[in-house]
Amino acid sequence: MLTSDNVIDESNLSSIMLTVGDPNEAVAYFRKSSADNPDRIDLQRGLAKSLIRAKKPREASIVWAKIVQHPESTNEDRVNLADSLIRTNDWKKAKTVLDSVPPTFETYKRYRLEAMVADSNKDWKKSDSFYEIAVGLTTNPGNVLNNWGYSKLTRGDYSEAERLFNESLTYNRNSFTAKNNLALARGAQRNYTLPVVPMTQTERAQLLYTLALSAIKQGDVTTGKGLLKEAIDTHPQHFEAAARSLKALENNVTN
Repeated sequence: MLTSDNVIDESNLSSIMLTVGDPNEAVAYFRKSSADNPDRIDLQRGLAKSLIRAKKPREASIVWAKIVQHPESTNEDRVNLADSLIRTNDWKKAKTVLDSVPPTFETYKRYRLEAMVADSNKDWKKSDSFYEIAVGLTTNPGNVLNNWGYSKLTRGDYSEAERLFNESLTYNRNSFTAKNNLALARGAQRNYTLPVVPMTQTERAQLLYTLALSAIKQGDVTTGKGLLKEAIDTHPQHFEAAARSLKALENNVTN
């Protein structure tokens, strides 16, 4: 039987496992603990969250599905189930789960997921509405602004995508994903100059490579070739992908 001191120690250990512990060690810890205490929903949640951290969303979905059947389950558990389903590309089931969450349950994560599901259904009006709500429900909307920007990019609204990626970087200036997406948005508008954002020399080379591929894709081959050469010269090491692309381009031109 657990004493109050043991519960405190266990609570601290669970917290450590969920944040700084090795994800696979955390999975093993929570799997054993939840098996020993099958009625403890907190341990089941720990297992599901650890499986997500260990990049095993399919297994996490199975655990979250059991959790939502537990008498102590919450709307947050349903949102987490939807999140794990999205990670396995089961968009239809994720939508069904989110639809079961009452509209009064308003959290950043819930609306970010709602927006992603709306994107998957190409329901752009709902998507924009959900992204806007999600942005308003967090103090650091960098990631959701990046997602929203990518949504605009896939629709061909490149200037709005560029604006959203720039805004995303004001919250997380180190996000290479947002920087690369910004380069994609600019390239799609035939603007092949690097965005004015903080970047390392390696990132600079990679962004030049992204712009080069955008240029080539749109038929601006000479520009693309120049950008590939610049990317190769800029990279602090050998830039294999850019070198290979340049060689293929030159062979194609000579053939």
